[in-house]
Amino acid sequence: MRIGIFFLVIAYVLSQFYRAFLAVMTPVLSTDLGATAEHLSRASGLWFIIFAAMQIPVGWALDHLGPRRVAAVLLALGGGGGAAVFAMATTPGHVQIAMMLIGVGCSPVLMASYYIFARMYAPAVFATLAGAVIGIGALGNIAGSLPMAWAVEVLGWRETMWGLAAVTLIVALAIFFAVQDPPSAHGEGAPKGSVLDLLKMPALWPIFALMFVNYTAPAGLRGLWAGPFLKDVYGMDASGIGVVTLVMGLSMVIGNFAYGPLDRVFKTRKWVIFVGNMAAVACVFLLWLAPEASAVRTTLLLAAIGLFGSSFPMIVAHSRSFFPPHLVGRGVTLVNMFGIGGVGIFQFASANVFTAAQAGAVSSASAYQTVFLFFAIPTLIGCLVYLFSQDRLD
Repeated sequence: MRIGIFFLVIAYVLSQFYRAFLAVMTPVLSTDLGATAEHLSRASGLWFIIFAAMQIPVGWALDHLGPRRVAAVLLALGGGGGAAVFAMATTPGHVQIAMMLIGVGCSPVLMASYYIFARMYAPAVFATLAGAVIGIGALGNIAGSLPMAWAVEVLGWRETMWGLAAVTLIVALAIFFAVQDPPSAHGEGAPKGSVLDLLKMPALWPIFALMFVNYTAPAGLRGLWAGPFLKDVYGMDASGIGVVTLVMGLSMVIGNFAYGPLDRVFKTRKWVIFVGNMAAVACVFLLWLAPEASAVRTTLLLAAIGLFGSSFPMIVAHSRSFFPPHLVGRGVTLVNMFGIGGVGIFQFASANVFTAAQAGAVSSASAYQTVFLFFAIPTLIGCLVYLFSQDRLD
């Protein structure tokens, strides 16, 4: 099982990479394909929306088919195939199709490992294990920053994408042969249920409200808007953008590891999550207030947003404490659907927000300020709704 989890974690590194690498490719895709910030925002948004839409069927498949075949087949066909389509792209529309395919491929890998943790390990360590997977997986964020910029400059972006397609296929094969499915919870006489049973649980809705907006700012800024923002406001090239996004990516790695054990340290999940997310919101508002202050200040604020906004595994652990055993697969994918779906919707909509703001922009930074506010206010509302949640450590 350990070697299987290892390869699922490697697959999640790829998933994190694929959701974040567009930021550093902004200059070359603009030159070669005529892709604008709005095109890439929609491409990134489509990745998240497709990823989120896949969570319901993935949840059913995890509960009934097991994580081995679900993760391996989808990663090979969607992830490997999508990277190949990206390598052959000649228009921004091709990039968007490729990102949709990659979203399908990446959709089961994190939840496959979470399903195994939920079925095979004690609930008390779920948050720590979940945080460790995301922390290690966030290395993909790092690979999608400065290393990706270097690869694009040295090898070319098409050659780099072909290489990624090959790596993705190899990892999918490794998952197929190494992962072991946990014992089924759907044998004869086992309880029956569906996603509707989970949606009928009032305790989950305040958690869903925060999950819907929790990751929008870190993912939106790291995965896309940091690139054009740093290019337009600070005149940075791919290497400069890579350095800043590398710092933000490292902070997200630290944040995911740091959040993991905090529920046991402070004997609460609710207040760890609430305080951390309020700190992230405060940093987004500070970025909105003075986006042109200095590159160093902006880098530090982006890093802080990544650090404090990395409570995703803790929120999953909070919701997991309410799931019955026979609905674990559908439960973790349902909460993931809210999280990733929120990112996708906001990422997709942020392109329209940016375009509208540009029409009346008085400076290169003012349109980006509108985007920052677009991320900050809903996250603040989500935090306030989350105050009505029930704390639970079981």
